[in-house]
Amino acid sequence: MMRRAPVFLLIAAVLMFPVLSGAQSPQERSPGPGSETAPATAPVTLDGKVLFRVRGVSAYPAETRAKEIGGRIRKFARDETVSPQRLRVVESADRSDIYAGDRFLFAVVDADATIERVERPLLAQVYRDRVIEAVKAFRRDRSPGVLLNNTFYALVATALFVVVLLVLRWVFGRFDAFVDRHIKADLDKLQAVSKHFIQSEQLWGALRQGVRTARVVCVLVLTYLYLNFVLSLYPWTKPFAEEMLSLLLDPLHAMGVAFLASVPDFAFIAVLAVVTRILLRSIRLFFTAVAQGRVRMSGFEPEWALPTFKIVRLVIIAFAVVMAYPYIPGSSSGAFKGVSLFLGVIMSLGSTSLIANVIAGFTMTYRRAFRLGDRIKVDDYTGDVVEIRNMVTHLRTPKNEEVVLPNSVILNSHVVNYSTLAKKQGLILHTTVGIGYETPWRQVEAMLLMAAERTPGLLREPPPFVLANSLGDFAVNYEINAHCDEPAAIPRLYSALHKNILDVFNEYNIQIMTPAYEGDPEQAKIVPRDQWFTPPAKGSSDDKPA
Repeated sequence: MMRRAPVFLLIAAVLMFPVLSGAQSPQERSPGPGSETAPATAPVTLDGKVLFRVRGVSAYPAETRAKEIGGRIRKFARDETVSPQRLRVVESADRSDIYAGDRFLFAVVDADATIERVERPLLAQVYRDRVIEAVKAFRRDRSPGVLLNNTFYALVATALFVVVLLVLRWVFGRFDAFVDRHIKADLDKLQAVSKHFIQSEQLWGALRQGVRTARVVCVLVLTYLYLNFVLSLYPWTKPFAEEMLSLLLDPLHAMGVAFLASVPDFAFIAVLAVVTRILLRSIRLFFTAVAQGRVRMSGFEPEWALPTFKIVRLVIIAFAVVMAYPYIPGSSSGAFKGVSLFLGVIMSLGSTSLIANVIAGFTMTYRRAFRLGDRIKVDDYTGDVVEIRNMVTHLRTPKNEEVVLPNSVILNSHVVNYSTLAKKQGLILHTTVGIGYETPWRQVEAMLLMAAERTPGLLREPPPFVLANSLGDFAVNYEINAHCDEPAAIPRLYSALHKNILDVFNEYNIQIMTPAYEGDPEQAKIVPRDQWFTPPAKGSSDDKPA
């Protein structure tokens, strides 16, 4: 019986599908005609803090404008000769300019007020107050007194961090010693009680791995807290400290949002998988009934049922994958299509011989060249078919050797099946002997028939027969033919037939001239009956000469 068909045929087709198909994912939803797109803005920052956002135009993008405004504010914050309170707003017809003394910082235009939906003068005053607070904090964080105090806190935190690490190492060391003394012995007892059903070494390895994992987690948490605290003490590293947690949480948040957005697509794929599975089970039940003979189909052999089911299953799964593909998250991305194309090409190039063997396996099934248990011959290999798989066929030779033949080799070779007609008409065994012209052919025929009658396992009906195949230069070539219905017994029957031919011709003092003849010897090449059981040969009293 053939096993499950390999899925690489389906995989290669599916991997090539993204590139060959032009279908768009349901996730790609173009905005409707009535949808509004928010104007592009960019943040103005100081020491990593967002002060406000500004708008840009095509000739003066928001990012460029925000960068220039941030640079002027930073330059003003570093100049301690100008007080933050000297920031003032100068109104004009179309803009509100903010100055630090006589130094221009930035302007608030009507487009900025439109985004915030407030009056422009009010928005300019709010921006001014935000800049004043940010500049004060900028200068305060860089004052010598604050930096000295923060350095003291950093040294204390470093010392505390080292002490906690040493304490943590001591605690885990003591815990390891406790585990070695107590839990290891308990695990050995548990293994003995369970009669080795529970393996103590596996439990012990899992426990030690859990302890090591807990130690690593504790060290990582302490290191994160220490770095976050120390880096937040200095204005130059404070933005990075504020971003440390977001470096971990932002990817998780993005994955969570993407997963929630893909829930409807996952639901469709899940329903499709359930429907496909139910359909496959129903089809399998039908073909199983055909294979068992409970359902009969005209012109359809029972042994074709399971291979046909595998073909139908492959088609259904391929169709289901094609339907599910547009709903796979990320299936419309260029990277997904590129990787799919690359993998599909690799599998197509590397699986040529595999595909040939699989197709050959299905072809042989429908050709009915042989079945399980048949004795066959393929090229120089003869044996019983013990297993038929999609890519290879296993033979067991008469010497109890297992031969694995690729199905493509079998398909392209001549196959001799000894079992097909053996039970109905009998398989004809034949062997040839060369006898000199001085021996009557009727005597030779009678002796060959006598040898066949003495061979157990050969059928009496149809009766054996002798053919005079050729008249050679020095001998006549006779062929004895006898029927048998056990293909597996062919080697044993041939051996017994050859032995009986030797005995019969020795009994009647007829020399066998096969395989070659050079001249008449002075003494005939036969074994006298009184020498048949020359030691160490053994035989029954009935077989010994009179």
